Amino acid sequence: MSAEPVAVSRRTFLRTAAGAGALAGATGAATAQDGTTHTVDMTDGLVFDPDEITIEPGDTVVWENVGSIGHSVTAYEDDIPEEAEYFASGGFDSEQAARDAYPDGEVGGGGTYEHTFEVEGTYEYFCIPHEGAGMLGTVNVGTGGSTPTSGGGGLVPQVPDSARSLVVGTLVAGLSVLGLAYFFMRYGGDYGTEE
Repeated sequence: MSAEPVAVSRRTFLRTAAGAGALAGATGAATAQDGTTHTVDMTDGLVFDPDEITIEPGDTVVWENVGSIGHSVTAYEDDIPEEAEYFASGGFDSEQAARDAYPDGEVGGGGTYEHTFEVEGTYEYFCIPHEGAGMLGTVNVGTGGSTPTSGGGGLVPQVPDSARSLVVGTLVAGLSVLGLAYFFMRYGGDYGTEE
């Protein structure tokens, strides 16, 4: 039992291929607009790892407590850009409120705290109970690149979303060309006629 090939006009075929390409391009563009997430570890060695990070505006930093000792993430109110939103684990509106309320806002072992940085500039922060031990950190926000930011000293490079989108788009285009080549070779360009 053999199936008869379905007659497809070139115009219909090209419309379908163009629609698939447009859908792939739209998906890539949406991905490229999302900010990147960077991770900073809070360790039992009483350090932020890495202790300095450079990110793009719109990126998010996630502080993850990889140990068992409780920590906080608390911005120095006078050491963040003037237009920037204040940040502290526990959602406090000021440095003094965070200090007064501690241990409220503590990030326990395995816990996380995250903040998205919209305003360019330098942000200095600290851990309330371990400030005296030197548990301090810096987030530099600016256009033009970011530093690798996974735990372990930032040794694993981060791939920008725009590069991922480009790879996905290239793969979709390449597979589309292969599909077209197969289709033309298999059916020899005889698609029937439209009436």
